[in-house]
Amino acid sequence: MMLKRTIAVLLISLIYTAGFGQNLNPSDADSKVSFIIKNMGLDVDGSLKGLKGKIAFDPKSLKSSLFDVTVDVNTINTNNTRRDAHLKRADFFDAEKYPVIGIKTTSVSAKGKDRYTAKAILTMHGVSKNIQFDFVAQAQANGYRFTGGFTLDRLAYGIGKNSMTMGDEVKVNLDVVAKKN
Repeated sequence: MMLKRTIAVLLISLIYTAGFGQNLNPSDADSKVSFIIKNMGLDVDGSLKGLKGKIAFDPKSLKSSLFDVTVDVNTINTNNTRRDAHLKRADFFDAEKYPVIGIKTTSVSAKGKDRYTAKAILTMHGVSKNIQFDFVAQAQANGYRFTGGFTLDRLAYGIGKNSMTMGDEVKVNLDVVAKKN
């Protein structure tokens, strides 16, 4: 009975692994998640670190590809410590209550050579919304580099609702290096 159970567990894990493409770990040290927003008419750029999660990518079987990653809101960096501290407070990101921002794909489709479109759910500040964005996947010696980006409306996520100096549109840039497990 124990042998049958062990074999069944092994088969299930092989099927599970085979069904989710090449398993990769996002490398926080080699990646950059950045953003640009207007504040008082000027571009303010910033970044987030603490990239974690799982990535499964197989360009030959995109149905088995999955991106499920988060960044740590407490790492927000706009090169202004006072502003960063304010952005972590309840009237903006509320980092204490919502410590991560996450993206989880629902599908990945081909768009051309090394070019793809991801449909995903972006969750931040306790709000989840469907998004879509294009990205490039470049094979590297030990995994992939994914680059892409998207624009979002911060008000749709309830971030900084009372700010009259900040633009509503935020451009998010992703440069994610993911390495084999």
